[in-house]
Amino acid sequence: MGQAVIIAASSIICALVLYKVYRRLRFKLPPGPRAWPVVGNLYDIEPVRFRCFAEWARTYGPVMSVWFGPSLNVVVSNSELAKEVLKEKDQSLADRHRSRSAAKFSRDGQDLIWADYGPHYVKVRKVCTLELFTPKRLESLRAVREDEVTAMVQALFNDCTKPDESQKGLVLRKYLGAVAFNNITRLAFGKRFMSDEGVIDEQGLEFKAIVANGLKLGASLAMAEHIPWLRWMFPLEEEAFAKHGARRDRLTRAIMDEHTRARQTGGAKQHFVDALLTLQQKYDLSEDTIIGLLWDMITAGMDTTAISVEWAMAEVIRNPRTQEKAQEELDRVVGLDRVMTENDFSNLPYLQCVAKEALRMHPPTPMMLPHKANANVKIGGYDIPKGSIVHVNVWAVARDPEVWKEPLEFRPERFMEEDVDMKGHDFRLLPFGAGRRVCPGAQLGINLVTSMLGHLLHHFRWTPQEGIKPSEIDMGRIRGWLLT
Repeated sequence: MGQAVIIAASSIICALVLYKVYRRLRFKLPPGPRAWPVVGNLYDIEPVRFRCFAEWARTYGPVMSVWFGPSLNVVVSNSELAKEVLKEKDQSLADRHRSRSAAKFSRDGQDLIWADYGPHYVKVRKVCTLELFTPKRLESLRAVREDEVTAMVQALFNDCTKPDESQKGLVLRKYLGAVAFNNITRLAFGKRFMSDEGVIDEQGLEFKAIVANGLKLGASLAMAEHIPWLRWMFPLEEEAFAKHGARRDRLTRAIMDEHTRARQTGGAKQHFVDALLTLQQKYDLSEDTIIGLLWDMITAGMDTTAISVEWAMAEVIRNPRTQEKAQEELDRVVGLDRVMTENDFSNLPYLQCVAKEALRMHPPTPMMLPHKANANVKIGGYDIPKGSIVHVNVWAVARDPEVWKEPLEFRPERFMEEDVDMKGHDFRLLPFGAGRRVCPGAQLGINLVTSMLGHLLHHFRWTPQEGIKPSEIDMGRIRGWLLT
């Protein structure tokens, strides 16, 4: 029995090695680090992948092969190749690689994020661009965003003026996370799960538990996702995923039913759940697709804005002159007798540049979600076989010294000197992606980041904790900023 297992395992390994050699002989693949049998480069990849791949690109070039087990992953790291992937060869690279967990969560791509490019994707994308993220709808929901940012300022003020808190650092992440949580649940579900005192209600606790459980389930399969023959050791827990899906659907349907009853009594709102239910027949949307789209918005919007603003504030505190210039502009344009609104953005060019520079240096998704080749294609003169997984290292693209002057310096003024689009038209700056799969909610994200940043700078002066100079701030540990 033991000998049979050894022979079977050896046969599988030999077959994989032979197949890999065949692919290398048939195709001119991009260069890359030496791959080991079976595991490929998995044991060489450092935990922060986008930094690791950026380092490797210095050795192997801006397009390189990285093997996740037997799967070929192609990573591009400059704007020229990003344009080739996301625009010139976009149609051949518009499919989505789905792990087993992503396939389960998305009902095999019945949402938008994980759908392959085809009729379903085109339909739901149309719903997003023509119905959900239009300027009219975003304007109608502006009061929600401004209400949550104002609540953040009030909470910060209350906490930093408490006598026993006056000399303690505040963990800014907590306040930013509350804004992101309340904002996305109100936009998507039309519900605020958190009271003004910060207490989360029963539905909110269930919502957070579902999010946490989804992350746990997804992380449990990491290694087996890349090495197929290991999957018998890490089987997909069908029952656990089924229970998770049922739990998610149960909460979502309960909220959908509440909105259906409200619409029947004339209480329809502009929130996304109302919009999708109203548009269900017009676009022939299944219930799975509606639920998938709502959770796409939550997944894409809950943490990204908070992370972006936290990085932005860390950079502002490290660069006191930037803080002074932004506050001077806010005091001059908005004044001290009212609060900033989104209508002020057009008169606050420096604030917009600060937000843009933060998104350049610290994009919320440093490695773009994986694309998959649906045909053999060439990138940078190299062959990319059908089925290969293609990644754009957005973090590396935005720090390329070939196209950015002093790329490691936080310098918002660069965008006063040259206006650079960041919604997918200029491939030097791609915080929201580009091409067929560009984020449809890019403008919503920009508005919220700019609003949160503006309010934090307009209402408070920020310094590091006592004993730390701005230049000594460790950007690997950005928490505990002190208000003075």
